[in-house]
Order: sequence, then C-alpha cells, then structure tokens
Amino acid sequence: MIEHVTTVVVGAGHAGLAASHFLTARGIDHVVLERGEVANSWRHERWDSLRLLTPNWQTDLPGYAYAGPDPDGYLTAVEVADLIAGYAAASAAPVRTGTAVTSLRRTEDGYAVVTTAGEFRCRTVVLASGACNLPSVPDWQAAVPAKVDQLTPFDYRAPDQLADGGVLVVGASATGVQLADEIRRSGRPVVLSVGEHVRLPRLYRGRDVLWWMAASGVWDQRFDELDDLDRARRLPSPQLAGTPERRTLDLNALVADGVELVGRWAALRDGRALFSGGLRNVFSLADLKMRRLLSTFDEWAERTGAAADAPDPYAPTGVPESARLQLDLGSGEIRTIVWATGYRPDYAWLDVPVLDGRGRLRHEGGVVDSAASPGLYALGLPVLRRRKSTFLYGIEDDAREIVGHLAGHLAGHVAGW
Repeated sequence: MIEHVTTVVVGAGHAGLAASHFLTARGIDHVVLERGEVANSWRHERWDSLRLLTPNWQTDLPGYAYAGPDPDGYLTAVEVADLIAGYAAASAAPVRTGTAVTSLRRTEDGYAVVTTAGEFRCRTVVLASGACNLPSVPDWQAAVPAKVDQLTPFDYRAPDQLADGGVLVVGASATGVQLADEIRRSGRPVVLSVGEHVRLPRLYRGRDVLWWMAASGVWDQRFDELDDLDRARRLPSPQLAGTPERRTLDLNALVADGVELVGRWAALRDGRALFSGGLRNVFSLADLKMRRLLSTFDEWAERTGAAADAPDPYAPTGVPESARLQLDLGSGEIRTIVWATGYRPDYAWLDVPVLDGRGRLRHEGGVVDSAASPGLYALGLPVLRRRKSTFLYGIEDDAREIVGHLAGHLAGHVAGW
C-alpha cells in the first residue's frame, strides 16, 4: 500500500517537531517519520554526563517553553529527550516511530519516500534528520595499532568503560574539551590534540555568554548577511560546558587540571601520531576572535545602556613550553583514542541530485536546490538561516520561515523570501 500525504517530515527531533507545529498551524496534512523513537539521538547517542550548552531559560520550542525550577541550569541529555518527547505529545504531532527512510526520489508531482514500514507519496519533504548522524574521523584511523581502542562520541558513555591507561582525545571543540575534562577527572592521563577552535567564557559581565549572543543580535545574524557563509557553517562548536557551577572550560582550565596539549593531528606514520606545530598561532587566533566578540557585547551594552557588571579580564591561552610533535601509539602510553573530530549528516538514502562534491546538501537558507528538486527543504543544519539555527532556541524562526516557503510552493508561488 502507498500512503498519500501532502508533506513528509524526516526526523522527530526538535527540528522535525517544530516543522510539524507550523504545518499544523497552516492546515497542511503531514507525517513525521522517525527511525527510532522521538528524540532518538538524545536518548541513545549521547554520553551520560552531557548537558545542553544553552541555559534552560533559552530552551524554547514553538509554543512550548521550559517551565522548570532551574532557569539558569542546563538540561541533561535525558532531560532534553524527555522535553522533546513531551513536546511531541503536547502538540499531537503525527509521528511514526520505528520508520526509517531508505530512499527518497522524485516523482512527476513530488516525491516517493520509501521506508521500512511502507511507501509514502507526497508533494513536499522537510529533511530534519540532523547534522550529527555520523562521526567524522580521518581516513588514517584504520591504521591505528589494533591494541589501541578507538571510540567516537557515539560510542563513549563514561570513563569507566575505558581501558586503564592514557587517553588521546582528538579535537578541542565543545565535545573534545568536555570529554578530556571528564576523563582526566577519572584519574587517567589525557592528551588533547588541539586544532582550530572557538574560545568562549561561560559567564561574561555577570551573565551567561549566550545571553549576550542573543541580546546583542549576534545569534540573529542571517545567512545572507554573512561575508563567508561557508566558513560560518564549518566553524567548530564553542568551548562551552553546561555544568551546574557554570564553569568556564577552556584550555587553561584543562591544563590546570593536568591535561597535556598537543597540536592538530596531521598524519599517522609507522604507528606514530604526528602533530602540527604552531600552537601559539592557533591559540592567539582563538583569543583574538574571543576578544573581538566580547568587545561587540561591550559596545552593544554601552550603546543600549544594558545593565551589566564590569568587563571581565581573561588571560591569554597559555602555550606549553614544549608541546610534543609525535606520539608512539605502539608504546602502550595511549590505550584509548576518542575521536571528537566532528559529525556529518547521513544522506545515503537521498536519490536526488542535491549534494555537492563533499556530500553536503546544496541549499539556500534551507530551500534545497530548487532547480534539481523543487519542494525539498531542510531544517536543523548549522547556520541554516541564522547563526542560532542548530540550537533548540533557534529552531522556531527557521521552521516558521521554511514552512512559509513550503506553503507558497504548494500554492504555486513564493513571495517575500
């Protein structure tokens, strides 16, 4: 049996459910397909101690805001999953769980969406399956000596699952610094391989740094206002952690706790990990960008008269006196490698020509290559329509506008885009 519906939404995370909210408001019949359960990745593909980077008062979904007792806290992964599941129930979203999409192809008047539970025919599709479906690891990881265990954030749960001995964490964005911190606190020696990163304090002038991002308008910057959109979409996530004490977790804090810093892992040769030099330049660039951003907040506060504490001084990132340039992975010093080197979406099931040479979706603010595949949309990708696009807080504006464009497409026109 082929089921007919106007719109298919792929993914029942926060982005897919936000799309459903606005589709319902416009009276567009639709179905939300989810390979597992609602908020599946939050419930099954996150480590135990993970918390949101955004404070609870910023945990807003369309028509469904956080109303708990700790607005300045940070939800755990389980709490996020429960929040999203509660949102699905409260909005009565038409979700089909346990329904994995295996193929999406064009038809004469729309799309055929083949799933493990049957086939759907529709006029429009919203891809809300997420940007973090697969770990992104270098090709040479297959040549790492077999006696060294390798994990990605999809596999890692807690330090007690790791073998005794040293741990090499590769990548110093939000995931990397959080895992390096947690593993070091378990008593294991930790080496952190650092490449390009975004440094931010947790608190600035008495407020959460993400309050400043929102209040000053930085997070609302649109994709078509950015000088280098491709770079903005590739920027690593900032070095932040949502700890109850609202601690700044930067490289200085990690070094103070005994984490050893090395450069970016550049190659693997004869069982040796080779790291690039130039940490001083990498640190200086991250510090410079942080100071520029904080200056933007200062200028906004002065211009608007916003109440705030005096500017906080932040020490430059300390440069190791002699960072190692290689590690012998066969020596036994390193027993585990944790690849915190980013994620990528999984589009293997897309049978439409909408990917570029790097396997990335070609889209203009979430409208997927309309010449090749009209009526196809995306949500939940980095800087989709604004800098805040991937955060729970940022999905409402994007989803409203994408569904507005979709409705115009169904009506045979698109105005005011």
